[in-house]
Amino acid sequence: MQTQPSAAPSLQGKVSDSEWQLRVDLAAAYRLIAHYGWDDMIFTHLSVRIPGPEHHFLINPFGALFEEITASSLVKIDADGNKIDDTPLPVNPAGFTIHSAIHEARADAHCVMHTHTVAGVAVAAHSEGLLPLSQQSLFPLSSLAYHDYEGIAVREDEKARLVADLGSAHFMILRNHGLLTCAATVADAFLFMFVMQRACEIQVAALAGDRPLTPVPQPIIDKIQSEGDKVTSNQGGLLAWPGLLRKLDRIDRSYRD
Repeated sequence: MQTQPSAAPSLQGKVSDSEWQLRVDLAAAYRLIAHYGWDDMIFTHLSVRIPGPEHHFLINPFGALFEEITASSLVKIDADGNKIDDTPLPVNPAGFTIHSAIHEARADAHCVMHTHTVAGVAVAAHSEGLLPLSQQSLFPLSSLAYHDYEGIAVREDEKARLVADLGSAHFMILRNHGLLTCAATVADAFLFMFVMQRACEIQVAALAGDRPLTPVPQPIIDKIQSEGDKVTSNQGGLLAWPGLLRKLDRIDRSYRD
């Protein structure tokens, strides 16, 4: 019988303070994905790199619902998806293919998030991709890449093409597959996903209205990032992250275990 994530022994005080904070933040991100209804049962992954030369990462135990993830149940793996610690919790090395490619290629991509939401996959199926139809869409459009669907992402040879398509972007639409964000912090990666997901929801709703649409002009798109930095006082996701943690604490603090 598979060990339940909630039964994982606490690692607080047994790992470095920096690793523990990353565990809490990543567990919170999993819970928030579930809270907003963006999870796909046990599928898709969020990962974060642990500081240090070892290139170790944290990822969800395979088979756990996102609403069950705790800081201590997150599994430490290497760049090939192999478990580092002696834990009965399983991992899915194949599921780390996309994440490992990006982590390896992008030193700034400490956190990578990937979702299969209805709106996200719908926009990923649109031939034109994400359209400049809302203020929310402008932030992804300022740093957006696309990767064509090649089947379930388990083949090593796809990594090079994925990385080449991503380039230096922080947002990616995986055609016919879903959404992906990467950033230096869990907070920023989550904020990026929130904004892109909302942009996709708005686009799907707008296209369903069967009326002429008004796209945002390109010159406005070109300056949106600098304007957005002013709104958040250059704090990015860190401005909203404490509030999101307070929300989770009110709902269920067990993600911190």
